[in-house]
Amino acid sequence: MAKNRPVLEVVNPSGLTEADWSAVNKVRRAYERGGWDAFWSEFETFGDDLMLQIMVLRTLFPDVMRQAIKAEAGFTLGELPGLLKKTMQLATEH
Repeated sequence: MAKNRPVLEVVNPSGLTEADWSAVNKVRRAYERGGWDAFWSEFETFGDDLMLQIMVLRTLFPDVMRQAIKAEAGFTLGELPGLLKKTMQLATEH
């Protein structure tokens, strides 16, 4: 690993499946070998598997994921259960 490159650590491993762990380890190894370009190159191999992408990023960067969701979706993760409950109630009333 390059001397000035920070270590990419698992911050939030809760709820990871074996496939998630495998993906996290793949991007971490790629990063150790070649930095961010290698990280994103490996990440792109997950294709359209949005859930795998989310699990990997929230495992390594939970704060960034929270900020991104709030910025893009307009709500926080803490508000999500209430929003889902309200949406489900509306859907089942019709």
